[in-house]
Amino acid sequence: MPTLKNVMRRSIKHAAIAGGLELSSLAGRAGLMSSARGRGAIFTLHHVRPKAEQAFDPNAHLEITPEFLDETLTLLAAEGYQFVPLHHMAARMAIARPEERFAAFTLDDGYRNNAVHAQPVFTEHRAPFTVFVTGGFCCRTHSIWWETLTDLLRARPHIEFDFGSGPVTLPLATSWQKDAAFNRFAAFIQSGDETSRVASLDKAAKAHGIDPLLITERLIMREPELKSLVLNPLATLGAHTISHRALARLEEHEALEEMQASAERIECITGVRPVAFAFPYGFGGTVTPREYKLAAEAGFELAVTTVPGTLDHRSFDTAMALPRISVNGLYQKRKYVAALASGIPFKLMRR
Repeated sequence: MPTLKNVMRRSIKHAAIAGGLELSSLAGRAGLMSSARGRGAIFTLHHVRPKAEQAFDPNAHLEITPEFLDETLTLLAAEGYQFVPLHHMAARMAIARPEERFAAFTLDDGYRNNAVHAQPVFTEHRAPFTVFVTGGFCCRTHSIWWETLTDLLRARPHIEFDFGSGPVTLPLATSWQKDAAFNRFAAFIQSGDETSRVASLDKAAKAHGIDPLLITERLIMREPELKSLVLNPLATLGAHTISHRALARLEEHEALEEMQASAERIECITGVRPVAFAFPYGFGGTVTPREYKLAAEAGFELAVTTVPGTLDHRSFDTAMALPRISVNGLYQKRKYVAALASGIPFKLMRR
């Protein structure tokens, strides 16, 4: 059964990750592999909000609770990390003493809960944070396909969709079947022309009474909210394209336009051109050295990926492919944050 295989594969993956974090936590507490820690870390988040339990929750990895964010900041401060703005990290690391460590926090896409739930926690800890804004989301011209898909699959006992070889009917009676359908849609969107395939998904959602742009409206900050957010001296806005498409799959001129237009959109909102850029998706296959070069051409001083890792003195030599550490909603334990900050899991991954 494909659905059972998918569930088993995901369960094994989660168990392996949790096991690796447990091992890394033990190694870190024992003082082993201390050189893996590096001098700094950039942490990435998406949603920060109280947990609403859902039987089907394919995006659970993208959200943490405000309480866990508070625990994370408390832990890092206790371990000696200084919280700095992302765009100041290179300068701070360049003049730092060998024992000093730095942490910067980023939040991707511009979710409203970043202001409502994350901002108060960051403010309490005096921790600067950068929100990477997707221009098409905040202006309501683009949908968020993974959120649209989640609402669509939750609402139906089955769905008919044409993935390119004629309509097929996907059963959605169980969470296993919904997970399998989500994975199939995700692979469909990420393996072809993203614009047309997201449009196909949006059309299917509308046929079932779901308005994708109303989902965007519900979740994403509008321009006035972003203007209000940056009144907080701890908050900075960064660019995250207009459409949130994988840049490596676009023509070069189109990828560059996505970067430049998103910077211009932020400048219109705040009056300040952003210096930082976050690649959509940000992992192998969605971003390549071509995009690193384009980010520099677009005038950004630094750009971040979702490739996991810590920072050392060489990280900012180019600064267009900086690693980040995901604060993952599936692993909300203090010891896992400590393990990730230690850099040990990433060292083990490369062996």
